[in-house]
Amino acid sequence: MAFKTKALRYLGGLSGRGDIVQNGKKLAPTTFDLDGYYRAAAGVSGCGEIRLASEMLRSLFGRSDLQLLTEQGQVFDIKFSDHTLPASSCVAHIDLSGNMDPADWRRGDAADNS
Repeated sequence: MAFKTKALRYLGGLSGRGDIVQNGKKLAPTTFDLDGYYRAAAGVSGCGEIRLASEMLRSLFGRSDLQLLTEQGQVFDIKFSDHTLPASSCVAHIDLSGNMDPADWRRGDAADNS
């Protein structure tokens, strides 16, 4: 039996500077490199990397109440993808959620998989 699934469509990438935020309070400056995807049944999702000072990253790692606020004013709820953080790491992989608009994503060079 074959299953029909809707293709995952690449929306594009976002990269730049922003802040890690908790309850509207800026906790740490960060840079980020993200990719956005769209699937009809699930809407927009995203993932990518954030970079910040290793001590600050260690103190925030694993928390589920954080957001990324970009310089352009976009706000993404973030969740750390990994369960462990290597010692002295300044980079972490994150998954994005929240109210994301497909128009927020720059179209990348990747082929459209729709």
